[in-house]
Amino acid sequence: MLRFNLLASVVPLAVAAVFARGEFSGSRPCIEVAGTTVQIATLSWQAQRHVSFTSDPSRATVRVQISASPEAADFTVIDDIDSAEAGACNTGTAAELVAISSRPQASEPVIYLSTDGPADFRIFVQSKSFSVRDAAALIVGAQDPVIRTSHHRLEAASL
Repeated sequence: MLRFNLLASVVPLAVAAVFARGEFSGSRPCIEVAGTTVQIATLSWQAQRHVSFTSDPSRATVRVQISASPEAADFTVIDDIDSAEAGACNTGTAAELVAISSRPQASEPVIYLSTDGPADFRIFVQSKSFSVRDAAALIVGAQDPVIRTSHHRLEAASL
């Protein structure tokens, strides 16, 4: 009986610790923009910023074109590794987390992905650790709300 009581009290604490840290999977896609790390959130309630996707271009607030070549892209992700490098986006400060919402909110950007223009951003992704949606969410989520509404291009980002 004592073992069961001990197990019953330890398991919820371990689960709470995992939820608090949001560490269900290993590394999550991230970029560094102007000294700030922007990362895909594991749990949407942890994120400071949210984005969503639509298949209807008329509902989009941001259009992201999937470019056929890195030269034609504003943002390029190319890697040939199976897992992210340890500490790849570790700047020593807390990361800004971006969550991909299934239900768009009026105050959040709604992204339309397409292979043809017009586009606010053009991305090229050839990666084992990033999906096209991850890259689009990070680029749009990394934008300051003022920049987001004026559609300026992201000047510098690194993996």
